[in-house]
Amino acid sequence: MFEENDYGKPISEKLSTILRRNTGKEDYANIAARTSISFSTIRDVVYRTNSLTKSNSRALKVLVQTAFENALERQLQAENDKLFLDKASRYGR
Repeated sequence: MFEENDYGKPISEKLSTILRRNTGKEDYANIAARTSISFSTIRDVVYRTNSLTKSNSRALKVLVQTAFENALERQLQAENDKLFLDKASRYGR
């Protein structure tokens, strides 16, 4: 996922934005416990105040997968909400 030239510098602004939009403190805490990378290191890499390293990239890889799953879950929930609201608006007429 990450290449050699990605290490030693902050993650891209786009990846940072997507991770912040689709993950939260609870995700950071769970991933910190699973990977032995500290919560604060994960947060700092996501917010681009700390550089990506080979070591902390283990946690970032898990965080990217978590963000993907969270985004998919929110998309499915939004689709179900739209269907419900569409039906509700038809019955309200």
